[in-house]
Amino acid sequence: MKKMLAMLLTGAMVLSLTACGNSSSGNAPEQSGSSAEAATESTAGSASEESASGGSPVTLNVTTTYAGEDTNAENYQEAIAAWQEKTGNTINDASGSSAETFKARVISDFEMGSEPDVLFYFNGVDSNPFVEAGKVVSIEEIRQVYPDYATNMKDGMMGASPVDGKNYSVPVNGYWEGLFVNKAVCEAAGVDIPTADTTWDEFMDICQTIKDAGYTPIAASFAEIPHYWFEFCIYNYLEPATHNILPESVDDEHGKAWVSGIGDMKTLYEKGFLPENTLSATDGETFQLFIDGKAAFLIDGSWKVGGIEGATDDIDNFTVTYVPGKNNRKSTDIIGGLSSGRYITKKAWDDPEKQKACVDFITYMTSDEMVSKFASVSATALKNGTQVDESQLSSLAVAGLDMVEGATGMAGAVQDQVTQEARVPVFNGMPDIVTGKADIAAAVAELLDLVAAGQQE
Repeated sequence: MKKMLAMLLTGAMVLSLTACGNSSSGNAPEQSGSSAEAATESTAGSASEESASGGSPVTLNVTTTYAGEDTNAENYQEAIAAWQEKTGNTINDASGSSAETFKARVISDFEMGSEPDVLFYFNGVDSNPFVEAGKVVSIEEIRQVYPDYATNMKDGMMGASPVDGKNYSVPVNGYWEGLFVNKAVCEAAGVDIPTADTTWDEFMDICQTIKDAGYTPIAASFAEIPHYWFEFCIYNYLEPATHNILPESVDDEHGKAWVSGIGDMKTLYEKGFLPENTLSATDGETFQLFIDGKAAFLIDGSWKVGGIEGATDDIDNFTVTYVPGKNNRKSTDIIGGLSSGRYITKKAWDDPEKQKACVDFITYMTSDEMVSKFASVSATALKNGTQVDESQLSSLAVAGLDMVEGATGMAGAVQDQVTQEARVPVFNGMPDIVTGKADIAAAVAELLDLVAAGQQE
């Protein structure tokens, strides 16, 4: 077990301190501007000193996913306020929640030449267009001018680009995905909370009992974010070592797994296990069903811990556990990884004044102390790792820690290998798929054709 925990800590373990998204909870002390400065000074290095002391104040346009219910949204705002005070520079923040609409906005900004100076964004195929167009700068190139840049990170864990194998972004923390549970709904329906031993068929029985008791079993918007159920339903027909392999055709092993998994999503809809308005509701609306005790289960990522902490006064009513599995996938095989990082765009790099400020800002935001604050016990690329005081964690956060500690396998999210455009037939088409208006195999085939077309461009 200790060996597995060590593997996950270096590969996919993500969990934020209770106060990360909810400083009003009183469970963790606030970090003042002066303490944030101290965190910076210990690891910022020569790049920070040079940037902070030279040139006139500049304004950086920064886009991140630290917004909405993200666990670290408040940490981020506190951090940029402290950096602005320290340097005299200004951050023009355009952050947004990491939904598909956010990704589309970022892509559009790059296409129109209005990309930010610093971008906190996904690695993998989502960043391929920026890399291929030469619109972001590699860490290798940055180190030619600032040799200490990101040297507190393990290069092999920074998320190399599929385009050329180079590192372009400096990561902060990774993620895990799990099944969040409203305990009160399960108790009212007379069902046990799923455990590491619960199978998919048993989970279906649990959902039926919850439905019969007058509650919604699963809080999910198939109109806006079908991807969590997409991942796990497909995962149920694969294994940790094979889940992340894209199908070459709809008829090969992986293509059939996709069709079968999406078929199980259709079954969830047909059985009435989803909200009545799942085909039109927003993620926020279905999340509220879960918080209000009208729905029992919610698949989401580790970043949701802070969102739940901030949305309830009874955090002990919520927990997180494994998504039940079937076939060769054990319920304890989870999805997780290091998928995002901080990029410097070429446009900012070519501006001498902004170049220094960008390097200083990212150095500040990715110091050992700052990453520890954002990541807590999560997966990081830090050479020195992070430390966590469990007494500062909520019961929900501790449950997440226990879940990851007991994991038997891990795979990255396969959707990260599919571009925004290629996802459309399945993700955007999910309402038609689950209602039978669109054929599952045809939708998957169309997605794979778009993937292939993109690779040939």
